[in-house]
Amino acid sequence: MADRLELEERWRELLDFERQSSNGSKQKPRAVRDRFGISAARYYQLLNRLIDRPEALQYDPMLVQRLRRLRETRRRARFATRLGMEG
Repeated sequence: MADRLELEERWRELLDFERQSSNGSKQKPRAVRDRFGISAARYYQLLNRLIDRPEALQYDPMLVQRLRRLRETRRRARFATRLGMEG
């Protein structure tokens, strides 16, 4: 049970960090490494997985919905680029 609570706390920390630092700062990768001890790439992998969890949506619905929209926009742009349909 304690492991589960730690995991949930870690997820909350990721969401809180993202909410506070979502302005696209160039310092964000360094802040990620300093705060969590992981690379920016790993941070975004975890965040991407996290926003699919119902608990994340319940914890911070506005942030999670915004991140889901951004992810979908990026996914569509990549797909369109692959098909040669820029824009």
